[in-house]
Amino acid sequence: MAELSARQVFTHPVHLLAYGFGAGLIPKAPGTMGTLAAIPLYILLSLLDPWLYGAATLAAFVAGVFICGYTARRLGIEDPKSVVWDEVVGFLISMAFVPYSLVWIAAGFVLFRLLDILKPWPIRWLDRHVKDGLGIMLDDAAAGLAVCVILNLTAHFIRV
Repeated sequence: MAELSARQVFTHPVHLLAYGFGAGLIPKAPGTMGTLAAIPLYILLSLLDPWLYGAATLAAFVAGVFICGYTARRLGIEDPKSVVWDEVVGFLISMAFVPYSLVWIAAGFVLFRLLDILKPWPIRWLDRHVKDGLGIMLDDAAAGLAVCVILNLTAHFIRV
């Protein structure tokens, strides 16, 4: 099956999440659009206690395994470019415990997109060897975790 129509995405809650609230419908750079769509969600979640932020992000990851797998099966595509919930969650992981400021948001965005696109080891290995919904989610979670470590270490030594 081809990609879903906007009507199909906006009328089905699982597809709506899989498509990153509609960001995956944008044909050019849907992963980047999905990451941009994550920023308002990050801003809302950053108001929570850091441990609640972590719990919400973990819940979004676990749900994402189902959400992305379901939509990918519906499309008949192993890892559809339009399914960007993995980018949303990857960005949320990137920003965990990072100081809240526009500078850190921009740094997290750029670093996450860079690692998601380049897929250095072990991210590339996960992308190639883990399949279905877990595979869709896991490589972006790994990229997000790497960015999270980089940003938190940097924040420890540099005040922005």
